[in-house]
Amino acid sequence: MNDISSPHPTAAVLAAVPPPTSKRKRWLAACGLALLLAGGGYAIWRLFFADHSVSTDNAYTSVEVLQITPLVSGPVKKVNVVDTQAVRAGDVLIVLDDTDARLALMQAEAQLARTKQQVRQLLANDVNLAGQVDLRGAERRAAEADLAKAQAALDKAVVDAQRRRNLVEEGAVSRQDMSDAETRLLEAQATFKQAEARINVSRAANAAALGARQANAALIGDSTVDNHPDVLGAAARFEQARVNEERTVIRAPVDGIITQRAVDVGHQVSAGARLMSVVPVTQIHVDANFKEGQLREVRQGQPVRLTSDLYGTDVVYDGWIDGVAGGSGSAFAAIPAQNATGNWIKVVQRLPVRIRMNPDQLAKHPLRVGLSMTATVALDRERQERSAMAAATGP
Repeated sequence: MNDISSPHPTAAVLAAVPPPTSKRKRWLAACGLALLLAGGGYAIWRLFFADHSVSTDNAYTSVEVLQITPLVSGPVKKVNVVDTQAVRAGDVLIVLDDTDARLALMQAEAQLARTKQQVRQLLANDVNLAGQVDLRGAERRAAEADLAKAQAALDKAVVDAQRRRNLVEEGAVSRQDMSDAETRLLEAQATFKQAEARINVSRAANAAALGARQANAALIGDSTVDNHPDVLGAAARFEQARVNEERTVIRAPVDGIITQRAVDVGHQVSAGARLMSVVPVTQIHVDANFKEGQLREVRQGQPVRLTSDLYGTDVVYDGWIDGVAGGSGSAFAAIPAQNATGNWIKVVQRLPVRIRMNPDQLAKHPLRVGLSMTATVALDRERQERSAMAAATGP
């Protein structure tokens, strides 16, 4: 009887099940609400909490490699280093044969001593020439006195001869006295001419002595043995010879790693030839090539987070932006792109950004040139202010 009086169970279940269309709508509404909440949460996190940054893995370590070149020519006597060897600043890398340099130094030293002797002789000649000038002056004055004496004797002889002529006509003196007076007149005239010639000679000698002293004075001027131009020139040549001798020993200019050694004992090297390179690994920086769209907010002094493929993400380096290159790589290529011809396809350009690294971290985890790096530049305002302070005070 119960089975006959109760309603059919299948019909009751179907009556209780909601229509499928309304169930799908509720699921879609729930998914949409979840997506909306997730998007809003991400936007809030990105706007207020996320670390704004730009990143690139197109970054490599670089450094200014120092070329070791000799400043003088000569045969190689000794090579103290090999590739991959670490050196300190001042370590002897190469020794050239210094025989020629030592001989040149000895010659320069001898020439300097000889030049000083010559200058001392010039200074002594000035004293001698001064005495010659005084002597010629005295001779000139003596000649002038002799000329005056000869002039007086000539005047007296002229008067005596005239008086004797007058007395001979009156018969007061003999013709012998007249003849003697005329002879004395001729002697006085000859003596006067001789005195005139002697004074001309003395004046010429005096002028020559003055000229010789002036010429010697022009050679020495107001200088001494130490500051005479000839001595200074000889001293400069001696100093150059001494420097050339010192340059036969080639030392490391900085701390670094030896690479590209291209010299052996016995090679005849010339000045300026590249012998090897020194890589200053403690001065390594990173050249990061960012896309042009990433550089809108990049500024000098901003902090950079660096990781290397060598150590992985376990080792993080602190860096600071030193500057951005003046142009892209394509702009400075040997054959720059010519986009005004043919079909054109836009290619995103990259600009090199130089990043300075923390030297203490480099010393703890050393790097080599050309290694791959990942650079992440922080762009938020607070970190920019901190980076500006760090750039001003040093890392």
